[in-house]
Amino acid sequence: MADDRELIARAARTLADRAALAARALTSGGELIDDHQVVVEKVSYAATEARVIEELARAPGNLADAALVAAAELAAGIPHRLAPVAPALGLPSLAYDADAQAAIARGIAPAAVEAIGAAAIADERAFVWPLDEVLTEVRANVRAFAEREVAPNAERIHHHDELVPERFIQEMGKLGYFGLAIPEKYGGHELGNLAMILTTEELSRASLAAAGSLITRPEILAKALIAGGTEEQKQTWLPKLASAEVMAAISVTEPNVGSDVASVACKAERVAGGFSITGAKAWCTFAGRADVIALLARTDTDTSKGARGLTLFIVDKPRFLGHEFETTQAGPGGGTLTGKADRTPGYRGMHSFTLSFDKWFVPDAQVVGGEAGIGRGFALQMAGFAAGRLQTGGRACGVTQAALEHTARYVGERKQFGRPIGDYGLTRYHLGRMASRLIAARGITYAAATAMDADERAAAPLAAMAKLFSCDVAVECTQLGQLLHGGWGYAEEYPISRYVADAQVLPIFEGVKPILTLKVIGRSLLSR
Repeated sequence: MADDRELIARAARTLADRAALAARALTSGGELIDDHQVVVEKVSYAATEARVIEELARAPGNLADAALVAAAELAAGIPHRLAPVAPALGLPSLAYDADAQAAIARGIAPAAVEAIGAAAIADERAFVWPLDEVLTEVRANVRAFAEREVAPNAERIHHHDELVPERFIQEMGKLGYFGLAIPEKYGGHELGNLAMILTTEELSRASLAAAGSLITRPEILAKALIAGGTEEQKQTWLPKLASAEVMAAISVTEPNVGSDVASVACKAERVAGGFSITGAKAWCTFAGRADVIALLARTDTDTSKGARGLTLFIVDKPRFLGHEFETTQAGPGGGTLTGKADRTPGYRGMHSFTLSFDKWFVPDAQVVGGEAGIGRGFALQMAGFAAGRLQTGGRACGVTQAALEHTARYVGERKQFGRPIGDYGLTRYHLGRMASRLIAARGITYAAATAMDADERAAAPLAAMAKLFSCDVAVECTQLGQLLHGGWGYAEEYPISRYVADAQVLPIFEGVKPILTLKVIGRSLLSR
């Protein structure tokens, strides 16, 4: 079995590398990506799938059968993915050799896939990824908290679009969930990125919006501070973030600016003692409840400087618990800040706001990096976003796990034509695909977490791959789970409908899918 996985991995890597080499020549080392976007997108995704297959070849023994199914299915799809752009790449053949084709055929055989589905029905936790003692305890403790506190409230929060309960935040702060990647000297636990991913995954399994995303925003600000904050800022803010004394929101996107961060227009003008912020922001998640907003604003009026004219600020604000707010700073000439939550079909609980700043004052001490941070906001924010993308991979795994568990339970109990629908081969086949793809998502996400512990900057493209792949898995598997629920899958009484709605946001936030394939993965792949 391991030999088959290794054989498939070598074949997939060889094909993906051939495509990448041809794309590198076609795009002049990545300089002409925008002239060949379709080619680059397909090559980037093929490279991502090849990396996933390599991680599946290293999957632990108890996951070997499911890992082979996933590796074979992904490898079988790579030639089809590349086929439309093969002429542009000058690749006359996309076929694997006979040995690889035989290994793939064994992996995708219906009987092999059905066996994985049958195992999932018999034990919904059949495919647990083995971890060391410390990480096993982290996972178990977070799961216990999530099942005790979050899961019983998840449906109500979703249906009524309620705000995350305050007790979730306070308890998570006491348990140390917000300080997993913050150094101990600043009040954190420094357990590393894999512990953070496991925490995010288990919280997201209970509810993506009511718990799974809570630690992401403080994590993004913490990473930015660690990367470029002054020592005084680290001592001031990191302990507060680690304990949940301060909850953060992140504000980069604007009504007319999404992935093109260099075009941020919200401006910060120097005034006595600090800066005055004026402009609009959009999709600022948790902005109402947050105590501070990590805000990217333009400090250089010369827009030709693009990203080099942006600075990152820590913006104080009062807490608001509703869907709209308006506040004015004290003192003469105090600035104003208004916010309105945008209604969304899923991902409810944290609320994403459109904001309007009008001469909102921020003191010099809250410019991330101090005077040396002026114009470096984009780089500091990107340091945080790499962690956010990694966390999103973990969140996607959690949502997929929830969909798998609930679907396995449902098909084992639901009877049609005199027998449980889980007894039918096609049901087991679909469930086997869900389980195997979850293992694939975990493989690359856990690998990215480990790589980021070693070198965060070098691992950023791998984190983007983990986000890209795992989020697509979550969308596919939640929808497949919904289909296996039949008509009840469309009823809000069953949590699978919430998983489907929540999963839709995953390929969008923390780097929308086309930007990841073109500007992050593609650029990294083609500029080597």
